[in-house]
Amino acid sequence: MMILSLKKNWWFFMDKRKNYFDLSLLTFILLIMFTSAITLLNAQKYVQFDDNFFKKQILWFIVSLVMMLFIFYFDFEIIMRLSPFVYSFGISLLIFVLVAPDSIAPPIKGAKSWILLPGLGSIQPSEFMKIFLILMLSYIVTKHNEKHTPGIIKSDFILLLKIGLVVGLPIGLTLLQNDFGTSLVMFVIAIGITTVSGINWRIITSFASLGIAIILSLVFTYMYDPNILLKFLDQYQLNRIHSWLDPFGNAQGIGYQLKQSILAIGSGMTYGKGYSQGNVYIPEAHTDFIFAIIAEEFGFIGASILISLYFLVLYRTIVIALHSNFFESLICSGVTAFLTFHVFQNIGMVIGLLPITGIPLPLMSYGGSSVMATMMGLSLVLNISLKKKNYMFSEDN
Repeated sequence: MMILSLKKNWWFFMDKRKNYFDLSLLTFILLIMFTSAITLLNAQKYVQFDDNFFKKQILWFIVSLVMMLFIFYFDFEIIMRLSPFVYSFGISLLIFVLVAPDSIAPPIKGAKSWILLPGLGSIQPSEFMKIFLILMLSYIVTKHNEKHTPGIIKSDFILLLKIGLVVGLPIGLTLLQNDFGTSLVMFVIAIGITTVSGINWRIITSFASLGIAIILSLVFTYMYDPNILLKFLDQYQLNRIHSWLDPFGNAQGIGYQLKQSILAIGSGMTYGKGYSQGNVYIPEAHTDFIFAIIAEEFGFIGASILISLYFLVLYRTIVIALHSNFFESLICSGVTAFLTFHVFQNIGMVIGLLPITGIPLPLMSYGGSSVMATMMGLSLVLNISLKKKNYMFSEDN
């Protein structure tokens, strides 16, 4: 009886000390990776280069999973202390890209955003800067709220000024690289973290109203005289808007890629043509337009399943945020904003609802920097879930 009692008490003790690692979130991530791999294997036929992007993507996935284990090693007290340093490191990389010679940081498709690594390919520092920015914004909001009561107008404006300075520097450097899409993601990350930072909602509502007014004024300006926008945009960016609004009218030029994407998605219909049966040529199908291959070969059902996987990833991230401390919740909010905008913008541009910005589909599009940056953010979220433990003598028990 004593032995049985000891066993019972032991298992009770172990159960109370078990960790709550979110295995379901990891499963959804791995399913998206698997979908990316099989899609890239098929997309290889559209690629006009000799590189085997399928094998390279598998390598990046492996590297990312190893990186995830490395991130698990750090406690969030350490991560908080390291946040200003990783942010500064990211800023240094962005500056280096701008000042480095073309032999080290060559312009690609009009943007100078990559650093060549001999034998390894290239990395895009601005992709990693998104995650560094999430950490830094979470850090300054947490430190500010430790010293000031949230919701007070004066202190909230001081916090907004801090947020503006922290996010303004990487956005400015990224715009100098001619990478508007990544700058937009950083701005959205700042909005996501600011929204849950405790700032008075009257301030947030005022800024939101101002943002809507600016967007509406730009829309009316475009309708009145699009050339006025050339004061703020390059001709190429304005042409992107033209091709977005009328892809078939610009089918032989800048609208060709979007036209082919719409044709591919439409031809997939409900059930798709079947794996490897797609026959609509799409330029750069392995990167930003990989969703079109999914929709063509697996149809509306396959595309819906992929979108559902992203929804489940976001849902689990939000659940983890709701059961974490303030700093960790801010990180989850930043990752949620980052992923939500990436998915919404990429799929929106592929189906013609939004302008083309060159934003990849997380963990689906080919790209080492994008894969590793996305996994870095999700690894932080998984690390947060790993640290959630119930102890035998905690107050909750």
